[in-house]
Amino acid sequence: MHELGKQRAFELGNPFYARFKEDGEYWRKEMPNGDKYLVEVEVIIDEFDMPVQIKDTMIKKLDR
Repeated sequence: MHELGKQRAFELGNPFYARFKEDGEYWRKEMPNGDKYLVEVEVIIDEFDMPVQIKDTMIKKLDR
């Protein structure tokens, strides 16, 4: 499932976010060009509790 989600995000030109135990409270953000970052994520929701935007703050760039 993980790889299908990543493939679809990249097809749409979007970054892919994933959580890994070794990253603690942070998320990994992978860009379609292969760049990877450790980020803090905030999900903005609308009045119907539907996600409408993801805001991320870069903590550090990771090796490819």
